[in-house]
Amino acid sequence: MSAAEPVVADMPERVPGGGGVPLSRRLSARLLRSELRLIAGRRRNQMGLLVLAAVPILIAVAVRVSSPREGRGPDFLSSITSNGLFVPLAALSVELGLFLPLAIAMLAGDAVAGEANLGTLRYLLTVPVGRTRLLVTKYVSLMIGAVWGVAVVVLAGAIAGIALFGTGPMLTLSGTEISFGSAVWRVLLVSLYIAAGLAALGAVGLFISTLTEQPLAATVALMIFTILSWIADSVPQISWLHPWLLVDQWMAFGDLLRDPPFWDNIAKGLWVDLAYAVVFGLLAWARFAGKDITS
Repeated sequence: MSAAEPVVADMPERVPGGGGVPLSRRLSARLLRSELRLIAGRRRNQMGLLVLAAVPILIAVAVRVSSPREGRGPDFLSSITSNGLFVPLAALSVELGLFLPLAIAMLAGDAVAGEANLGTLRYLLTVPVGRTRLLVTKYVSLMIGAVWGVAVVVLAGAIAGIALFGTGPMLTLSGTEISFGSAVWRVLLVSLYIAAGLAALGAVGLFISTLTEQPLAATVALMIFTILSWIADSVPQISWLHPWLLVDQWMAFGDLLRDPPFWDNIAKGLWVDLAYAVVFGLLAWARFAGKDITS
């Protein structure tokens, strides 16, 4: 190469009018938007969101016309009549056992296995973003999906609860009262904590999704993993294993409703969430990076 030739081989490709943003980064953003539109546009995902929203509404109406029953986790049902914000909390404690993990399992099953099954995975890999960036985009979409699912439950529950039971000071699990504004903040913290646990479950599902080309198989496998984790967490004879289970501290979100909040179990839960996300994210990357794409 002569001295007069410009050196362009090592320069990242740019998009005209893109403000100097590298092409790969803009393609990643476009890919994420496309992934989110795909998730939001699937009819089964829309129906799933309707189911998630229906549960808190059903709880609110049932409590309005009858006496609440006790369930697993913090007893929010008996407090619903005093403050409508207890409706989303009760709904989260109910849906965390099945419906919310099922929603994540459906999204994770479609993430890689679904693309392979439809024959679109090879097409996606022709976009110059690389397998690692594609996998990260898939996981980010799962994280956003986890936030969406929790948000639907909380918003539907809050609207139904406030409409039927009103607002006012919230009685904490410590027996003290906090203002409505502080209660809203606590519910937001609970939502983020649960979304973090579901995002970690999404990492497990993403890894499983790289092992098969059948999205239903990946969905079922992740649900089996979740159910077995709940069962193992309820067996006292293997209590040594409980701290290592992803679901062990999911119900600890009730500690955020104490006055002051009890952070020890929350911190343990977040560390476990992070560990699962990192370990299974790396396993998914190791599998996907060397996977032969045949469809």
